[in-house]
Amino acid sequence: MTKVGVVGGGIAGLTAAIALAKRGYDVTLIHAGIKKTNSYLAQAGIALSILKGDSPKAHVLDTIKAGRYLNDEEVVWNVIGKASEAYTFLMRLGLEFEDNEIEGGHSFPRVFTIKNETGKHMTNILYVRAKELGVNFVQGIAEALAVRDKRAYGVFLEGELMKFDATILASGGYTALFKYTAGSELNLGTLIGDAIMKGAPARDLEFVQFHPTGFMGKDGVKLVSEAVRGAGAKLITEDGERFVNELEPRDVVARAIYRQLQSGKKVFLDATGIEDFKGRFPQIYAFLKKEGVDPEKDPIPVFPIAHYSIGGVSVDLWYRTEIEGLYAIGEAASNGFHGANRLASNSLLECIVSGLEVVRTICRDRPRIRKLPELHYFARDAGDIEFLKDVLWRYAGIVRDGKGLRDGLRRLENIEVDERIRKLAEGILKNALSREESRGTHFRQDYPYMRKEFERPLFWS
Repeated sequence: MTKVGVVGGGIAGLTAAIALAKRGYDVTLIHAGIKKTNSYLAQAGIALSILKGDSPKAHVLDTIKAGRYLNDEEVVWNVIGKASEAYTFLMRLGLEFEDNEIEGGHSFPRVFTIKNETGKHMTNILYVRAKELGVNFVQGIAEALAVRDKRAYGVFLEGELMKFDATILASGGYTALFKYTAGSELNLGTLIGDAIMKGAPARDLEFVQFHPTGFMGKDGVKLVSEAVRGAGAKLITEDGERFVNELEPRDVVARAIYRQLQSGKKVFLDATGIEDFKGRFPQIYAFLKKEGVDPEKDPIPVFPIAHYSIGGVSVDLWYRTEIEGLYAIGEAASNGFHGANRLASNSLLECIVSGLEVVRTICRDRPRIRKLPELHYFARDAGDIEFLKDVLWRYAGIVRDGKGLRDGLRRLENIEVDERIRKLAEGILKNALSREESRGTHFRQDYPYMRKEFERPLFWS
Protein backbone atom coordinates (compact mmCIF):
# COMPACT_ATOMS: atom_id res chain seq x y z
CA MET A 1 0.00 0.00 0.00
CA THR A 2 1.31 3.45 -0.92
CA LYS A 3 2.31 5.43 2.15
CA VAL A 4 1.76 9.19 2.15
CA GLY A 5 2.99 11.61 4.78
CA VAL A 6 1.25 14.94 5.30
CA VAL A 7 3.24 17.56 7.21
CA GLY A 8 0.86 20.06 8.82
CA GLY A 9 -2.48 19.91 10.62
CA GLY A 10 -4.20 22.91 9.05
CA ILE A 11 -7.11 22.88 6.62
CA ALA A 12 -4.98 22.05 3.56
CA GLY A 13 -3.24 19.11 5.24
CA LEU A 14 -6.45 17.74 6.80
CA THR A 15 -8.29 17.99 3.48
CA ALA A 16 -5.54 16.06 1.70
CA ALA A 17 -5.45 13.43 4.47
CA ILE A 18 -9.23 12.88 4.22
CA ALA A 19 -9.17 12.60 0.43
CA LEU A 20 -6.22 10.17 0.56
CA ALA A 21 -7.83 8.01 3.24
CA LYS A 22 -11.03 7.78 1.19
CA ARG A 23 -8.96 6.38 -1.66
CA GLY A 24 -7.37 3.70 0.50
CA TYR A 25 -3.93 5.21 1.04
CA ASP A 26 -1.94 4.64 4.23
CA VAL A 27 -1.89 8.23 5.54
CA THR A 28 0.18 9.71 8.36
CA LEU A 29 -0.35 13.32 9.37
CA ILE A 30 2.38 15.00 11.42
CA HIS A 31 1.31 18.08 13.34
CA ALA A 32 2.04 20.13 16.46
CA GLY A 33 -1.64 20.54 17.35
CA ILE A 34 -4.45 21.86 15.18
CA LYS A 35 -4.94 24.87 17.46
CA LYS A 36 -1.42 26.00 16.57
CA THR A 37 -2.19 26.38 12.87
CA ASN A 38 -3.06 29.55 10.99
CA SER A 39 -6.12 27.70 9.68
CA TYR A 40 -7.53 27.39 13.20
CA LEU A 41 -6.90 31.09 13.80
CA ALA A 42 -8.60 32.20 10.56
CA GLN A 43 -11.50 34.43 11.50
CA ALA A 44 -13.47 35.72 8.56
CA GLY A 45 -14.34 32.92 6.14
CA ILE A 46 -13.94 31.21 2.80
CA ALA A 47 -14.58 32.93 -0.53
CA LEU A 48 -16.97 30.90 -2.71
CA SER A 49 -18.51 32.33 -5.88
CA ILE A 50 -21.60 30.09 -5.88
CA LEU A 51 -24.49 32.41 -5.02
CA LYS A 52 -27.13 33.85 -7.34
CA GLY A 53 -25.92 37.13 -8.75
CA ASP A 54 -22.25 36.15 -8.41
CA SER A 55 -20.05 34.31 -10.90
CA PRO A 56 -16.64 32.61 -11.06
CA LYS A 57 -15.60 35.21 -13.66
CA ALA A 58 -16.34 38.08 -11.26
CA HIS A 59 -14.37 36.27 -8.54
CA VAL A 60 -11.47 35.68 -10.95
CA LEU A 61 -11.42 39.36 -11.94
CA ASP A 62 -11.48 40.46 -8.29
CA THR A 63 -8.60 38.08 -7.53
CA ILE A 64 -6.47 39.33 -10.42
CA LYS A 65 -7.22 42.98 -9.65
CA ALA A 66 -6.22 42.50 -6.00
CA GLY A 67 -3.14 40.53 -7.13
CA ARG A 68 -2.05 43.48 -9.29
CA TYR A 69 -2.04 41.36 -12.45
CA LEU A 70 0.83 39.16 -11.33
CA ASN A 71 -1.47 36.16 -10.92
CA ASP A 72 -1.16 33.09 -13.10
CA GLU A 73 -4.57 33.30 -14.75
CA GLU A 74 -4.75 29.57 -15.45
CA VAL A 75 -4.18 28.82 -11.76
CA VAL A 76 -6.77 31.41 -10.70
CA TRP A 77 -9.42 29.83 -12.92
CA ASN A 78 -8.42 26.34 -11.77
CA VAL A 79 -8.89 27.20 -8.07
CA ILE A 80 -11.96 29.42 -8.30
CA GLY A 81 -13.59 27.06 -10.79
CA LYS A 82 -13.56 24.40 -8.06
CA ALA A 83 -15.46 26.52 -5.49
CA SER A 84 -18.59 24.42 -5.94
CA GLU A 85 -16.60 21.23 -5.33
CA ALA A 86 -15.05 22.76 -2.20
CA TYR A 87 -18.47 23.77 -0.89
CA THR A 88 -19.91 20.29 -1.50
CA PHE A 89 -16.91 18.69 0.22
CA LEU A 90 -17.51 20.79 3.34
CA MET A 91 -21.27 20.27 3.34
CA ARG A 92 -20.83 16.50 3.18
CA LEU A 93 -18.73 16.72 6.32
CA GLY A 94 -21.65 18.40 8.06
CA LEU A 95 -20.34 21.97 8.10
CA GLU A 96 -22.99 24.68 8.08
CA PHE A 97 -22.21 28.32 7.33
CA GLU A 98 -24.21 31.03 9.09
CA ASP A 99 -23.78 34.03 6.82
CA ASN A 100 -22.07 35.46 3.77
CA GLU A 101 -20.32 38.82 3.92
CA ILE A 102 -18.35 41.23 1.74
CA GLU A 103 -14.68 41.94 2.37
CA GLY A 104 -12.08 44.26 0.90
CA GLY A 105 -11.45 43.76 -2.81
CA HIS A 106 -14.59 41.68 -3.40
CA SER A 107 -17.37 42.93 -5.66
CA PHE A 108 -19.94 40.58 -4.10
CA PRO A 109 -20.69 39.25 -0.56
CA ARG A 110 -19.24 35.80 -1.28
CA VAL A 111 -17.32 35.23 1.97
CA PHE A 112 -19.03 32.39 3.88
CA THR A 113 -18.59 32.65 7.65
CA ILE A 114 -19.37 31.00 10.98
CA LYS A 115 -19.44 33.46 13.93
CA ASN A 116 -16.21 34.98 12.57
CA GLU A 117 -14.45 31.84 13.79
CA THR A 118 -14.70 30.05 10.46
CA GLY A 119 -11.23 28.52 10.53
CA LYS A 120 -11.79 27.03 13.98
CA HIS A 121 -15.05 25.33 12.94
CA MET A 122 -13.65 24.08 9.62
CA THR A 123 -10.48 22.70 11.25
CA ASN A 124 -12.39 20.92 14.00
CA ILE A 125 -14.80 19.14 11.65
CA LEU A 126 -11.99 18.13 9.26
CA TYR A 127 -9.96 16.76 12.17
CA VAL A 128 -12.85 14.64 13.42
CA ARG A 129 -13.51 13.24 9.93
CA ALA A 130 -9.84 12.40 9.39
CA LYS A 131 -9.82 10.52 12.69
CA GLU A 132 -12.94 8.59 11.67
CA LEU A 133 -11.27 7.56 8.41
CA GLY A 134 -8.27 6.11 10.21
CA VAL A 135 -5.64 8.74 9.43
CA ASN A 136 -2.60 8.10 11.62
CA PHE A 137 -1.93 11.28 13.59
CA VAL A 138 1.58 11.81 14.93
CA GLN A 139 2.05 14.78 17.24
CA GLY A 140 5.34 16.56 16.78
CA ILE A 141 7.28 18.85 14.48
CA ALA A 142 8.94 17.42 11.38
CA GLU A 143 12.55 18.55 11.67
CA ALA A 144 13.71 18.04 8.09
CA LEU A 145 12.79 16.62 4.72
CA ALA A 146 14.49 13.35 3.78
CA VAL A 147 15.75 14.11 0.27
CA ARG A 148 18.56 12.71 -1.83
CA ASP A 149 19.33 13.48 -5.47
CA LYS A 150 16.09 15.49 -5.74
CA ARG A 151 13.93 12.57 -4.62
CA ALA A 152 11.93 12.77 -1.36
CA TYR A 153 11.82 9.76 0.95
CA GLY A 154 9.85 11.20 3.88
CA VAL A 155 10.75 13.35 6.87
CA PHE A 156 12.82 13.20 10.04
CA LEU A 157 10.95 13.36 13.34
CA GLU A 158 12.95 13.40 16.57
CA GLY A 159 15.95 12.34 14.51
CA GLU A 160 14.24 9.24 13.13
CA LEU A 161 13.28 8.74 9.49
CA MET A 162 9.58 8.39 8.70
CA LYS A 163 9.56 6.89 5.22
CA PHE A 164 6.81 7.85 2.75
CA ASP A 165 6.31 7.15 -0.95
CA ALA A 166 4.90 10.67 -1.25
CA THR A 167 5.35 13.63 1.10
CA ILE A 168 2.94 16.57 1.18
CA LEU A 169 4.24 19.79 2.67
CA ALA A 170 1.30 21.62 4.27
CA SER A 171 3.24 23.27 7.07
CA GLY A 172 2.10 26.86 6.50
CA GLY A 173 4.05 29.96 5.58
CA TYR A 174 6.75 32.14 7.13
CA THR A 175 5.02 35.13 8.75
CA ALA A 176 6.51 34.23 12.15
CA LEU A 177 9.83 35.48 10.75
CA PHE A 178 8.46 39.01 11.26
CA LYS A 179 8.42 40.76 14.61
CA TYR A 180 4.67 41.43 14.69
CA THR A 181 2.21 38.77 13.58
CA ALA A 182 -1.02 37.29 14.91
CA GLY A 183 -0.34 34.01 13.15
CA SER A 184 1.11 30.78 14.50
CA GLU A 185 4.51 31.19 16.15
CA LEU A 186 5.53 27.93 14.46
CA ASN A 187 5.34 29.45 10.97
CA LEU A 188 9.07 30.09 10.61
CA GLY A 189 9.20 28.46 7.18
CA THR A 190 11.96 26.06 8.22
CA LEU A 191 10.82 23.29 5.88
CA ILE A 192 10.34 25.79 3.05
CA GLY A 193 13.99 26.76 3.50
CA ASP A 194 14.88 23.08 3.73
CA ALA A 195 13.12 22.35 0.44
CA ILE A 196 14.93 25.27 -1.24
CA MET A 197 18.33 23.99 -0.10
CA LYS A 198 17.50 20.47 -1.30
CA GLY A 199 16.47 21.42 -4.83
CA ALA A 200 12.93 22.87 -4.83
CA PRO A 201 12.98 26.57 -5.79
CA ALA A 202 10.74 29.05 -4.01
CA ARG A 203 8.60 31.64 -5.74
CA ASP A 204 7.54 35.22 -4.96
CA LEU A 205 9.03 35.31 -1.45
CA GLU A 206 9.01 39.12 -1.43
CA PHE A 207 5.21 39.19 -1.23
CA VAL A 208 4.15 39.09 2.42
CA GLN A 209 0.69 40.40 3.21
CA PHE A 210 0.34 42.74 6.16
CA HIS A 211 -3.12 42.73 7.71
CA PRO A 212 -4.23 46.31 8.38
CA THR A 213 -5.87 45.79 11.77
CA GLY A 214 -3.70 44.10 14.35
CA PHE A 215 -4.22 44.78 18.04
CA MET A 216 -1.45 44.78 20.64
CA GLY A 217 -2.64 43.38 23.96
CA LYS A 218 -1.22 42.01 27.18
CA ASP A 219 -1.04 38.51 25.67
CA GLY A 220 0.62 39.64 22.44
CA VAL A 221 -0.75 40.53 19.01
CA LYS A 222 -4.34 39.68 18.06
CA LEU A 223 -6.24 40.15 14.83
CA VAL A 224 -9.37 42.24 14.28
CA SER A 225 -10.95 40.56 11.26
CA GLU A 226 -11.52 42.29 7.95
CA ALA A 227 -15.16 41.30 8.32
CA VAL A 228 -15.48 44.01 10.98
CA ARG A 229 -14.66 46.60 8.31
CA GLY A 230 -17.00 44.78 5.95
CA ALA A 231 -19.73 45.25 8.54
CA GLY A 232 -19.20 49.01 8.51
CA ALA A 233 -16.35 49.84 10.92
CA LYS A 234 -14.34 52.94 9.96
CA LEU A 235 -10.63 53.66 10.25
CA ILE A 236 -9.93 56.99 11.92
CA THR A 237 -7.02 58.90 13.42
CA GLU A 238 -6.95 60.12 17.01
CA ASP A 239 -8.46 63.36 15.64
CA GLY A 240 -11.47 61.45 14.33
CA GLU A 241 -10.39 61.88 10.69
CA ARG A 242 -11.25 59.07 8.26
CA PHE A 243 -8.35 58.63 5.84
CA VAL A 244 -8.96 55.54 3.64
CA ASN A 245 -11.70 53.46 2.04
CA GLU A 246 -11.77 50.51 4.43
CA LEU A 247 -12.82 48.06 1.70
CA GLU A 248 -9.79 48.64 -0.51
CA PRO A 249 -7.45 45.60 -0.83
CA ARG A 250 -5.34 44.95 2.24
CA ASP A 251 -2.09 46.31 0.86
CA VAL A 252 -3.67 49.72 0.25
CA VAL A 253 -5.30 49.91 3.69
CA ALA A 254 -2.18 48.65 5.51
CA ARG A 255 0.04 51.31 3.88
CA ALA A 256 -2.51 54.05 4.60
CA ILE A 257 -2.43 53.12 8.31
CA TYR A 258 1.36 52.86 8.24
CA ARG A 259 1.67 56.41 6.88
CA GLN A 260 -0.56 57.76 9.63
CA LEU A 261 1.50 55.98 12.27
CA GLN A 262 4.75 57.25 10.73
CA SER A 263 3.40 60.80 10.91
CA GLY A 264 2.96 60.36 14.64
CA LYS A 265 -0.79 59.82 14.71
CA LYS A 266 -2.57 56.94 16.40
CA VAL A 267 -5.06 54.91 14.35
CA PHE A 268 -8.31 53.39 15.56
CA LEU A 269 -11.00 51.14 14.13
CA ASP A 270 -14.36 52.63 15.04
CA ALA A 271 -16.89 49.78 15.20
CA THR A 272 -19.37 51.55 17.48
CA GLY A 273 -21.90 51.78 14.65
CA ILE A 274 -22.13 48.00 14.21
CA GLU A 275 -25.31 46.60 15.69
CA ASP A 276 -24.81 43.63 18.07
CA PHE A 277 -21.01 43.50 17.72
CA LYS A 278 -20.86 40.89 20.49
CA GLY A 279 -23.22 38.54 18.66
CA ARG A 280 -21.59 38.98 15.26
CA PHE A 281 -17.96 38.81 16.40
CA PRO A 282 -17.92 36.92 19.73
CA GLN A 283 -14.24 35.93 19.62
CA ILE A 284 -13.05 39.47 18.86
CA TYR A 285 -15.44 40.96 21.42
CA ALA A 286 -14.17 38.59 24.11
CA PHE A 287 -10.46 39.35 23.72
CA LEU A 288 -11.06 43.10 23.39
CA LYS A 289 -13.16 43.19 26.55
CA LYS A 290 -10.43 41.24 28.33
CA GLU A 291 -8.02 43.97 27.26
CA GLY A 292 -10.30 46.71 28.56
CA VAL A 293 -11.74 47.81 25.21
CA ASP A 294 -15.50 47.74 24.66
CA PRO A 295 -15.85 47.74 20.83
CA GLU A 296 -19.51 48.75 21.13
CA LYS A 297 -18.45 51.96 22.89
CA ASP A 298 -14.73 52.47 22.33
CA PRO A 299 -12.62 52.83 19.17
CA ILE A 300 -10.08 49.98 18.82
CA PRO A 301 -6.36 50.90 18.52
CA VAL A 302 -4.90 49.07 15.51
CA PHE A 303 -1.68 48.72 13.48
CA PRO A 304 -0.60 46.54 10.51
CA ILE A 305 0.96 43.11 11.17
CA ALA A 306 2.49 40.33 9.06
CA HIS A 307 -0.42 38.05 8.22
CA TYR A 308 0.06 35.83 5.16
CA SER A 309 2.96 34.50 3.08
CA ILE A 310 2.05 34.76 -0.57
CA GLY A 311 5.38 33.23 -1.56
CA GLY A 312 6.36 29.64 -0.86
CA VAL A 313 7.75 26.50 -2.46
CA SER A 314 7.18 26.78 -6.20
CA VAL A 315 4.62 24.25 -7.45
CA ASP A 316 2.93 23.61 -10.77
CA LEU A 317 -0.80 23.66 -11.46
CA TRP A 318 -1.08 20.23 -9.80
CA TYR A 319 1.03 21.05 -6.68
CA ARG A 320 4.18 19.17 -7.64
CA THR A 321 7.54 20.62 -6.57
CA GLU A 322 10.85 20.17 -8.39
CA ILE A 323 11.70 17.33 -5.99
CA GLU A 324 10.23 13.99 -7.04
CA GLY A 325 7.74 12.67 -4.51
CA LEU A 326 7.43 16.03 -2.72
CA TYR A 327 4.25 18.08 -3.07
CA ALA A 328 3.27 21.38 -1.42
CA ILE A 329 -0.16 22.84 -0.72
CA GLY A 330 -1.82 25.72 1.14
CA GLU A 331 0.31 28.58 2.42
CA ALA A 332 3.52 26.56 2.06
CA ALA A 333 3.11 26.55 -1.73
CA SER A 334 3.18 29.24 -4.40
CA ASN A 335 1.92 28.89 -7.97
CA GLY A 336 0.65 32.36 -8.81
CA PHE A 337 -2.89 32.09 -7.45
CA HIS A 338 -2.61 35.18 -5.25
CA GLY A 339 -0.36 37.26 -7.49
CA ALA A 340 1.16 40.19 -5.60
CA ASN A 341 -1.62 40.48 -3.01
CA ARG A 342 -4.05 37.87 -1.66
CA LEU A 343 -7.73 38.67 -2.02
CA ALA A 344 -9.40 38.34 1.38
CA SER A 345 -10.64 34.82 2.27
CA ASN A 346 -9.18 33.22 -0.85
CA SER A 347 -6.70 31.37 1.36
CA LEU A 348 -9.18 28.89 2.85
CA LEU A 349 -10.54 28.21 -0.63
CA GLU A 350 -7.00 27.49 -1.80
CA CYS A 351 -6.49 25.16 1.19
CA ILE A 352 -9.49 23.01 0.27
CA VAL A 353 -8.86 23.01 -3.49
CA SER A 354 -5.11 22.30 -3.20
CA GLY A 355 -5.78 19.54 -0.65
CA LEU A 356 -8.22 17.80 -3.00
CA GLU A 357 -6.19 18.46 -6.14
CA VAL A 358 -2.86 17.17 -4.82
CA VAL A 359 -4.50 13.83 -4.04
CA ARG A 360 -5.64 13.48 -7.65
CA THR A 361 -2.07 14.27 -8.70
CA ILE A 362 -0.64 11.58 -6.42
CA CYS A 363 -3.17 9.10 -7.80
CA ARG A 364 -1.87 9.85 -11.31
CA ASP A 365 1.84 9.96 -10.39
CA ARG A 366 1.73 6.73 -8.34
CA PRO A 367 4.97 7.50 -6.48
CA ARG A 368 6.69 4.46 -4.97
CA ILE A 369 10.02 4.04 -3.23
CA ARG A 370 11.76 0.94 -4.56
CA LYS A 371 15.05 1.26 -2.71
CA LEU A 372 15.91 3.46 0.26
CA PRO A 373 19.31 5.19 -0.06
CA GLU A 374 21.47 6.23 2.86
CA LEU A 375 19.97 9.37 4.40
CA HIS A 376 21.42 11.59 7.09
CA TYR A 377 19.94 14.10 9.51
CA PHE A 378 21.87 16.72 11.44
CA ALA A 379 20.07 18.43 14.31
CA ARG A 380 20.07 22.22 14.13
CA ASP A 381 19.23 24.91 16.65
CA ALA A 382 16.89 27.65 15.36
CA GLY A 383 19.31 30.29 16.60
CA ASP A 384 18.70 33.99 17.17
CA ILE A 385 15.23 34.13 15.69
CA GLU A 386 14.27 37.31 17.59
CA PHE A 387 17.09 39.30 16.00
CA LEU A 388 16.11 37.96 12.59
CA LYS A 389 12.49 39.02 13.17
CA ASP A 390 13.66 42.55 13.96
CA VAL A 391 15.74 42.68 10.78
CA LEU A 392 12.93 41.53 8.48
CA TRP A 393 10.36 43.78 10.15
CA ARG A 394 12.64 46.81 9.82
CA TYR A 395 14.05 46.24 6.33
CA ALA A 396 11.46 44.04 4.55
CA GLY A 397 8.30 45.33 6.19
CA ILE A 398 5.34 47.31 4.89
CA VAL A 399 7.49 49.96 3.13
CA ARG A 400 10.90 49.08 1.71
CA ASP A 401 13.76 50.67 -0.23
CA GLY A 402 16.98 49.52 -1.83
CA LYS A 403 19.30 50.88 0.85
CA GLY A 404 17.30 49.24 3.64
CA LEU A 405 17.15 45.90 1.87
CA ARG A 406 20.93 45.91 1.32
CA ASP A 407 21.41 46.82 5.00
CA GLY A 408 19.12 43.92 5.91
CA LEU A 409 21.21 41.50 3.85
CA ARG A 410 24.41 42.68 5.57
CA ARG A 411 22.85 42.25 9.00
CA LEU A 412 21.59 38.79 8.02
CA GLU A 413 25.18 37.62 7.45
CA ASN A 414 25.99 38.15 11.13
CA ILE A 415 22.96 36.40 12.64
CA GLU A 416 23.53 32.96 14.17
CA VAL A 417 20.50 31.11 12.84
CA ASP A 418 19.49 27.80 11.22
CA GLU A 419 20.89 27.93 7.67
CA ARG A 420 17.52 26.92 6.23
CA ILE A 421 15.84 29.91 7.85
CA ARG A 422 18.72 32.13 6.73
CA LYS A 423 18.27 30.87 3.17
CA LEU A 424 14.56 31.75 3.27
CA ALA A 425 15.16 35.19 4.82
CA GLU A 426 17.84 35.88 2.22
CA GLY A 427 15.35 35.01 -0.52
CA ILE A 428 12.78 37.45 0.92
CA LEU A 429 15.33 40.28 1.02
CA LYS A 430 16.99 39.53 -2.35
CA ASN A 431 13.71 39.10 -4.21
CA ALA A 432 12.49 42.38 -2.69
CA LEU A 433 15.73 44.06 -3.78
CA SER A 434 15.48 42.64 -7.31
CA ARG A 435 11.84 43.72 -7.75
CA GLU A 436 12.45 47.40 -8.54
CA GLU A 437 8.82 48.42 -8.50
CA SER A 438 5.85 48.64 -6.16
CA ARG A 439 3.21 45.99 -6.69
CA GLY A 440 0.65 44.66 -4.25
CA THR A 441 2.13 43.88 -0.85
CA HIS A 442 5.63 44.80 -2.06
CA PHE A 443 6.09 48.59 -1.80
CA ARG A 444 9.41 50.23 -2.68
CA GLN A 445 9.43 53.92 -1.79
CA ASP A 446 12.37 54.35 -4.22
CA TYR A 447 10.24 52.75 -6.99
CA PRO A 448 6.67 53.79 -6.03
CA TYR A 449 4.97 52.50 -9.18
CA MET A 450 4.34 49.28 -11.10
CA ARG A 451 6.65 48.48 -14.02
CA LYS A 452 5.59 46.25 -16.91
CA GLU A 453 8.98 44.54 -17.04
CA PHE A 454 8.35 43.14 -13.54
CA GLU A 455 4.96 41.66 -14.35
CA ARG A 456 6.45 38.21 -13.77
CA PRO A 457 7.25 35.90 -10.85
CA LEU A 458 10.66 35.84 -9.17
CA PHE A 459 12.20 32.54 -8.10
CA TRP A 460 14.79 31.80 -5.41
CA SER A 461 17.00 28.74 -5.14
